[in-house]
Amino acid sequence: MALTQHKLKIASLDLKPGEMREVEIEGVSDSKILLANTAGQTTALSSKCTHYGAPLAKGVLTSSGRIVCPWHGACFNAKTGDVENAPALDGLSSFPLKTQDGGVYIEAEAESLKANRKKPNVHCKAAAASEKVVIVGGGSGAEGALEGLRIACFQGSIKVISTENYSPIDRTKLSKALIPDASKLALRDASFYANAGVTFLTETVTSIDFPSKTLTTSSKKKETYNHLILATGGSPRRLPLPGFKDRSNIFVLRTISDVQSILAAAEGGPKNIVVIGSSFIGMEVGTALAGKDHKVTIIGMESEPLERVLGKEVGATIRKGLEKKYSNLHFSMSASIEGAQASKSNPDAVSAITTKGNDVSDCDFVVLGVGVAPATEYLKESTGAPALQPDGSLETDTSFAVKGLESVYAIGDIASFPYHGPGGNGKLVRIEHWNVAQNAGRIAARHIAGKIDKDEVQPIPIFWSALGAQLRYCGNTPNGWDQLEVVGDLEGGSWAAVYAKGEEVVALATMGKDPWMSKSSELMRAGKMPKLADIKNGVDVLTIEV
Repeated sequence: MALTQHKLKIASLDLKPGEMREVEIEGVSDSKILLANTAGQTTALSSKCTHYGAPLAKGVLTSSGRIVCPWHGACFNAKTGDVENAPALDGLSSFPLKTQDGGVYIEAEAESLKANRKKPNVHCKAAAASEKVVIVGGGSGAEGALEGLRIACFQGSIKVISTENYSPIDRTKLSKALIPDASKLALRDASFYANAGVTFLTETVTSIDFPSKTLTTSSKKKETYNHLILATGGSPRRLPLPGFKDRSNIFVLRTISDVQSILAAAEGGPKNIVVIGSSFIGMEVGTALAGKDHKVTIIGMESEPLERVLGKEVGATIRKGLEKKYSNLHFSMSASIEGAQASKSNPDAVSAITTKGNDVSDCDFVVLGVGVAPATEYLKESTGAPALQPDGSLETDTSFAVKGLESVYAIGDIASFPYHGPGGNGKLVRIEHWNVAQNAGRIAARHIAGKIDKDEVQPIPIFWSALGAQLRYCGNTPNGWDQLEVVGDLEGGSWAAVYAKGEEVVALATMGKDPWMSKSSELMRAGKMPKLADIKNGVDVLTIEV
């Protein structure tokens, strides 16, 4: 399609370096353009983040030309619009910009303005390719890897072997929104993968012969590889307690079928539901079910929800906010589960959960949110497999190459890698974040394709959660934290919780204070995050150049 000239509703290009501005286009309804000035050069791009549509003008522009989404930390190149950090998959459209006759104009195709995004060029004719990448697992990491390979011009074949009978989905929406339809969660459509030359096989890998580079599946199929990416994710933990084994109404949440089972159990009017676990999955699914008018009791071992990650004070604030919003949501904290009572009318089901002290929570069904374990059982039956870490994960280097194996990478929930963010000091960490898995897939892909950037800076981990309001978090605490400083008003709903080890800020959580998290993640990445004493003395991270 031909480029058409469009006038912007702006008198002149008077942006200062580091400034972003959203402007309207004359004669084009519902379309806006983002102007970004990096080191004196102004560029024009799509105005909304391609992840969930956040207005990028409210985000962060770094001096190196990275545009950071204010919500979930997606990063884009301010010149090209290319993706530089998860969770965005599509880049931003960029438009030629010029001034003439006293006006400011862009040149753009009508479809580009409407789409508000630029899909990656992944087209590949790989049918006769001799080099083969096999990806085991079909989650966020797998998607990052397969797209990263094609973006890096890898021309070999790519096969994804997954136990799930659908292409990669936005798994974050399972616990946050209980969406049971794969078509509404799919990250890409079938034509995208066909164009990229990616094939899918719905199978379970049961073992790998690493010396011969051969995988065996549950149906005895053999698959060979030149490069292998293990992205098998996590397996939901269950409770080895009396009454919990083989019960028809005790559910976990990891897949679409898990959501379908939970929603089926919730049919027929408001139910009494017990959620065991007060960390993020338990809290999210409990909140989602309360939002559907069910009576929900969340049972946790901590004194406050999320205490292990966020601390008692912040956990209490989130609990109080949820109790205020949902009168049908209750918490039973500092609880120790004793067992599950069988239903008198149906011995295969449970009717109540008992905790120490003989407290009883009646229920129609139970959801377990007690964490996941690395899904690496198949490696125990594999030839030449390296020793697993105590938690069942695989040790990797910063490129996610598995130690002791040739051309094998591990990403996502099964990878323990050296963390070099604030407070990390290279300690091995296993991080169960959507962004971390996707970024790891891209990094591994670049190494396989030989597109290694020696100056690449390790991404700062980011996650978010829907807990009555949007919680955002960046950083990691592999060596713990010993000080917490709250900036803002916890009770008022606009705050940043700053976590420090000594004087070094290692993590930050926010609610209602965008773009503090996004700016802090970039400051951490650049080694410019202020010390705790500076924040206590009133330093605002939004005023610091990065």
